[in-house]
Amino acid sequence: MAVTYPHFETHQPAEPTNLMVSSAASPPCPSVALTQDDLKKIAAYKAVEHVKSGMVLGLGTGSTAKHAVDRIAHLIQQGTLKDIIGIPTSTQTHEQALSLNIPLSDLDSHPVIDLAIDGADEVDPELNLVKGRGGSLLREKMIESASKKFIVIVDESKMVKHIGASRLAMPVEVIPFCWNHSLRRLVDLFTDSGCVGELRKCAGNGEAYVTDNGNYIIDLYFERDIGDLNEASDAILRLPGIVEHGMFIGLASSVIVAGVDGVTVKTKVGSELEVDSFCYNDLRNGF
Repeated sequence: MAVTYPHFETHQPAEPTNLMVSSAASPPCPSVALTQDDLKKIAAYKAVEHVKSGMVLGLGTGSTAKHAVDRIAHLIQQGTLKDIIGIPTSTQTHEQALSLNIPLSDLDSHPVIDLAIDGADEVDPELNLVKGRGGSLLREKMIESASKKFIVIVDESKMVKHIGASRLAMPVEVIPFCWNHSLRRLVDLFTDSGCVGELRKCAGNGEAYVTDNGNYIIDLYFERDIGDLNEASDAILRLPGIVEHGMFIGLASSVIVAGVDGVTVKTKVGSELEVDSFCYNDLRNGF
């Protein structure tokens, strides 16, 4: 699929840096002046290259996934993609897709999804994720866990050494009943990690943020590594009143990372992680 990427200017750095690829070293890549939104769009466009006619697609939520949904709609309008069915991960994405005339369905009608494309708030070296700072973690996890392939699209600021390393929120969706009790128990689970938690509130009126599913979100913040993610996940989900958490462990098939020096694609191949890198000159010419 030929792809036209956003226009940008390049300049040669004083000391060119080689990007690592899986097969051989790439030629030096010129630095480019790009905004964070440019990087999100580049990652999204690269992911949409994997979309084929006749697919059932999981449509992600958030500022990066929005670019992918826009791109899919454009290709449908062009006639490049046909017989696409979208499964949105939020009411926000549902409304966006409807406005773009993307045919939609749900997991009841299509329990197996060919491909899901979505952003992430954090990505660790093993491609584990934090998602849900936009509030859609439950539906995202339901749809992306039902996908044969899940491509994550991020800009380089989302890459972290370990889950929680950004010191930003790791969301947990909880039922509204006695939410403060749930908050205290969640924080108690991670006292060794310097955890603090707070109820997410709406910026405008200060009222509790309510998810598409009618629940609240507790945002957890960690000073230190929380250790084994599967153990942490099990401990959270054993607490009564917890609906779901924002750690997406082992779900991503590949991660497309757009950075100032180019695009890096990290893909799981069995137990190994294959890494390919591309300069922006390559992107302008397609892949």
